[in-house]
Amino acid sequence: MPEFIDIVKLRRSVRRYRPDPVPRKSIEKCLEAARHAPTACDTQSWRFIVTQGGLKDRIAKECLGELPVPNSWASEAPVIVVMASARDLLTHRIGARIKGTNYELIDAGIAGEHFVLQAAELGLGTCWLGWFKKKKIRKLLDLQAGGDITALITMGYPEGEINEKNRKPLEEIRE
Repeated sequence: MPEFIDIVKLRRSVRRYRPDPVPRKSIEKCLEAARHAPTACDTQSWRFIVTQGGLKDRIAKECLGELPVPNSWASEAPVIVVMASARDLLTHRIGARIKGTNYELIDAGIAGEHFVLQAAELGLGTCWLGWFKKKKIRKLLDLQAGGDITALITMGYPEGEINEKNRKPLEEIRE
């Protein structure tokens, strides 16, 4: 079994995917990893909406194009996962007012990272997306008020070889 640090080192932002479908069992394993992420006051306020096929294509076409950061490559991914978070939870509202911290974003980030690390262990590539048309996605998915779309994650088998990450040396990031 690989060590955790080896899985972390495997994880990349993949922007070129093979057309091979992602097995449902692999997606479920990634969702299970995300489900075990810690959250503020154990609220578990995130939701993962897995899109494939026509709905995924509509999100890629209608919600990712014509932005300052064009993400047209996302249409190649067999899967786009929409991460949504409840914003109306009392815990999150109090935290935001008292501490100035958006706990739902921290919670979603931890859960999303669990998801992508599990995908890396399974040989799947992923990429976090922050530039997208939220209102359009909300409409396409018929999401209710009170929630927010925090990120999109593309997912699939990487096309070609994955290059080594260019990371700063440890000495440059620690105090």
